[in-house]
Amino acid sequence: MQHDFAIKATRILKEDPNVIGLAVGGSWLTNEIDEYSDLDLILITKQKVSNNIDKMLEYANRLDHFLSGFTGEHVGEPRVLICLYDKPLLHVDIKFLTLEELNNRVETPSLLFDRNGQIEKLLDQTTHHFPFPDYQWIEDRFWTWIHYTLLKIGRGEYFEAYDFFSFLRMSVLGPLLHIKNGNLPRAVRKVETELSKNDLEQLKLTLPKYEKQSLLNSLKNAVYLYKELRTTLFDNTVKLHYQVEEKVMTYFNQIENN
Repeated sequence: MQHDFAIKATRILKEDPNVIGLAVGGSWLTNEIDEYSDLDLILITKQKVSNNIDKMLEYANRLDHFLSGFTGEHVGEPRVLICLYDKPLLHVDIKFLTLEELNNRVETPSLLFDRNGQIEKLLDQTTHHFPFPDYQWIEDRFWTWIHYTLLKIGRGEYFEAYDFFSFLRMSVLGPLLHIKNGNLPRAVRKVETELSKNDLEQLKLTLPKYEKQSLLNSLKNAVYLYKELRTTLFDNTVKLHYQVEEKVMTYFNQIENN
């Protein structure tokens, strides 16, 4: 269904003289699309569209059976319109870019339509760069994050503590585990299939229940996993905060024994 939608979208959008081309990224590029996949379209235009939500929605509405759409500020990308289409029900992300904006990209998309070969020429002359985590940035923050979570557990604010684990897996543990396994650091995307069995089991140990001891056990497992990944991945240019770590872990013991 994703293929059919892309072909129809190409036929419709190529009639607009403001459209330079249409491309597709994501799982399309690795032939991993299945019935649960969304479709990642990139619409390249002469005149900038992403600064006008009404124009973005107008483009999305041209495609068959549009249900709803909203911009992606919550994932750090306001140039993306996150859409739902019907018949069949399909999630489609449409990123609105100018040709110049395509220079800065995390992957090189597959072209569906390229007016006058402009996009192919640009892609041949430039390369994509997927952002990797800054290890020092993580180490500078990690132990304060752990202390803050201990405060929440100690006070009995278990929902806030529980939410922290999701952040930690998305921002630290997932990306580092992906790097260890030779993958791009895409948060926790496809960890079930792209991590080694042992690494996946260790990540599962950071899934707590809604109770104090389970939260503390999961937090301790997260600390253990981070330290293991730190040893495996970080080089000697990363300054490790052993003194902060020691004080936070002492406080950990206090909370655990209360």
